[in-house]
Amino acid sequence: MNALLGRLAGNELAGFILVLARVTPLFVVAPLFSSTMIPPRVKGIIAVSLSIGLAPIAMQGQHVPGDVLVLAGLVVVGLLVGLGFSLTLAILMAAVESAGAMIDVISGFSYGSLINPLTGQNSAVMARFYSLVGTLIFLVIGGDAWTIRGLSRTFQLVPLTSAPRISSMVGGVVQVFTTVFASALEIAAPVLIALLITDVAFGVVSRVVPQLNVFAVGFPTKVAVAMLVVGASLPFTANWISNQLSVSVASALGVLHVA
Repeated sequence: MNALLGRLAGNELAGFILVLARVTPLFVVAPLFSSTMIPPRVKGIIAVSLSIGLAPIAMQGQHVPGDVLVLAGLVVVGLLVGLGFSLTLAILMAAVESAGAMIDVISGFSYGSLINPLTGQNSAVMARFYSLVGTLIFLVIGGDAWTIRGLSRTFQLVPLTSAPRISSMVGGVVQVFTTVFASALEIAAPVLIALLITDVAFGVVSRVVPQLNVFAVGFPTKVAVAMLVVGASLPFTANWISNQLSVSVASALGVLHVA
């Protein structure tokens, strides 16, 4: 009886370790979960709690080998699966922040750079603003619940004791990475077009009225136009993030299913 209990406990402990290995990448690269505003100790507590909750789902019909080398290999596989899933979601916020960076360069906000509290990296005004707005929208639409449900789905597509085809998974992640620039351009398009029209207008004015100091007048005007169009386009950005979140989760699960 004691030997049976020992084997069961060992199997449950090994399964918990594998689940924790797949959950950990969320708190490294996934949006919101990887925020530097969350203390590392809190991240550890949340990761362990999620792993305890997901372990019964992941362990259904699974028997984890007790060999240390085999278990270490499965831990590496779990880290790769969790990393592939998390990267697909991180690209969503990367596109939003890249859109803000584009606007910063065109409007002139890039002259001022401060630490972004969410990422811990230097970024200008609009990049920080879009990062904060994206995180807020992510919370409002239940992005954290989408992420956790998607992660639980990975245990059905790639069981704890199985391994995906790494080449297929890497190819899927690379394909998603190629969409960052196009997505950022799609978000920032209204502001970029408005600023382009503003530049053209000031170019015409400078030819008609050469004595006008275009640089002195143009800079504050471009800032005002950028802020006005950004405010008007926020509903579009919210709808884009809401739609792309479901697409990103589906893409991540599709990559794992193919792999």
